[in-house]
Amino acid sequence: MKLWNIADFDRQQANSIQTEYDLPAIIAMLLQTRGITSREEIEDFLNNESVIASPFEIKDMDKAAERVRSAVDSGELICVYGDYDADGVTSTALLYSYLETVGANVIYYIPSRESEGYGMNIGAVESLAEKGVKLIVTVDNGIAATKEIEHAKSLGIDTVVTDHHMPIDRLPDACAVVDLHRPDCPSRFKQLSGVGVAFKLIMALEGEFCDTDMLLDNYADLLSIGTIGDIVELRGENRVFVKRGLQSIMNSDRPGIAALMENAGLTGKPLTAGKVSFTLVPRINAVGRLGLSGKSVELLLTDDFGEARAIAQAMGDDNAERRQIETEILQKIDLEIRRNPMLVMDKVIVIDGENWHQGVIGIVASRVKETYGKPAIIISRDGENAKASGRSVEGFALCDAVAACSELLTHFGGHPMAVGLSLASENIGSFRKKINEYADSADMPFDALKIDFKLNPAGVSLGIAEEIAHLQPFGSGNPTPVFGLFNMTVSSIIPLSNNKHLRLVLTRANTTLSAMMFFTSTEELPYRKGDVVDLAATLDVNEYNGAKSVSIIVKDIKAASDDTSMILKSQRVFEDFCRGVPLEREKLADITPAREDFALVYRFLKSNGGYSHAASTLVHRLGGKLSMGRIRVILEAMNELGLITIREGMTGCFIGVNQVSGKVSLESADIIKRLTEVTL
Repeated sequence: MKLWNIADFDRQQANSIQTEYDLPAIIAMLLQTRGITSREEIEDFLNNESVIASPFEIKDMDKAAERVRSAVDSGELICVYGDYDADGVTSTALLYSYLETVGANVIYYIPSRESEGYGMNIGAVESLAEKGVKLIVTVDNGIAATKEIEHAKSLGIDTVVTDHHMPIDRLPDACAVVDLHRPDCPSRFKQLSGVGVAFKLIMALEGEFCDTDMLLDNYADLLSIGTIGDIVELRGENRVFVKRGLQSIMNSDRPGIAALMENAGLTGKPLTAGKVSFTLVPRINAVGRLGLSGKSVELLLTDDFGEARAIAQAMGDDNAERRQIETEILQKIDLEIRRNPMLVMDKVIVIDGENWHQGVIGIVASRVKETYGKPAIIISRDGENAKASGRSVEGFALCDAVAACSELLTHFGGHPMAVGLSLASENIGSFRKKINEYADSADMPFDALKIDFKLNPAGVSLGIAEEIAHLQPFGSGNPTPVFGLFNMTVSSIIPLSNNKHLRLVLTRANTTLSAMMFFTSTEELPYRKGDVVDLAATLDVNEYNGAKSVSIIVKDIKAASDDTSMILKSQRVFEDFCRGVPLEREKLADITPAREDFALVYRFLKSNGGYSHAASTLVHRLGGKLSMGRIRVILEAMNELGLITIREGMTGCFIGVNQVSGKVSLESADIIKRLTEVTL
């Protein structure tokens, strides 16, 4: 369950935007709720197709361009040193392709994620020196490679750094350090991905008479894939890159991109940033996760469609293998949580396993975070050593939490929403304890779903869906609009595709709407005909046999009577109690059940033959008579006493009612004894 946050809406300001710019009301409202309100911001967001700021706004860009030009002119061997993810791969392909076009003596290098890790390493530098490299140009890395760049210098290799990550203690001793986040960089737009910075270097190399529009024609496909893949904000220059790039990808003359589109089943279909994010980017990332990043660069550079098709097929296979590995790890985590439910009682979930593939544990951490609405860190043990990846909820800086445990770690880094770290396997237990001590001292926010505004169901139309599409591309910083449809009565539930998906028919007053719930069966839906629900939904344009209609896609659903904030707070009180956190008397009272509360829950479970939906939905099913925390205490007590059996994990919750002979003393349950002790 997520906390639904409805954006602040200023109707007067939205009306002013609508009038001044002659915009549809829905567009003006969305611009206002997203903080795009000044003339410059609105015109740039809606109309900019090719205007990019001068690359020389960026500190050291002049030095970088001068050193690269010198290497090109003198025929020095240049190495473009990239990274193994979609941003690093496209950055490498973009800069290498450009340098080759202008006659440079150039090679590229992508480190192995498995054996070398992120960024420059001493072994790679020495190997490049043996090949005669005289200049390394980093893309999407390098800002932290102080030792490696010093070593390169000792071997007679100059380095130009182009990066977009945060600098650490000191800048590397390179010929030029091009990084938007260095403190003395005056550039206005700071949100470029690595490929965006590499493109700026190309602009600088083109010089005073740079034809930016022509460069975008040539490279926007690579720019958009890397920009989308790095999940940077799709505002400003990034929005230009992606808007141009989506068109370029659909009509790309790069055999590799055409083959990738074909393998993903996207040829001839309208392309969105979301489709790139969920189909093309994972294929590029998969080979890096499985240790074969060079394939991705080869694909983007080849002129041979046959070769491109073969590589694209291999990448598709790698992506399928990555999904299988991910599924297997999630199944192991599901079993571990069912065996030890206390793992998910912590404010920061930390789960470890032996030899879990390090290339996919970040994705797994995201899945755990989504399921439980808490920061999650997944650790892979390899004998005495372990590596981990973590994902956070908005508002909790996971990088700070990890830094607070630095004495237990051999390496760590990241940002508020994602981290990577290494530690000795023997320290995992201590790390789990310490990071949760930090979390207990902080204000842990609930995972939230942002809703742009409430929508009157009578106003839902094809026209609104078509108007919303003008705000594309959607992505980070400009998410697909999510609307609240409140107090809708479920009048019909229709299974589709062998009960793989559902169509819900919903009514309010005199309006009837049809909404899609993907990957949900009738058995998995906790609501039934006649229930009054709230929906968080997106609107899309559906086209079938030449006819267009509005498509309502459900992103989340809850009982209209549910107060999600109260449910989540009460659940947290229960978890705090289970972890031994001292609680105020008022909070203890909230979760302490009376005998009639037990009777209410038991009668419901027995009359329904158990329950197979999220425990949070019992608040609604029991008529809102009990708090979430109290329901949890009752379920735990009945489970301890053998009245019920609970199986709860990543894949859902099932509560079965057991046959019991004789009377059972509710007070004998361990959780009730502990509650009684602390409330006396």
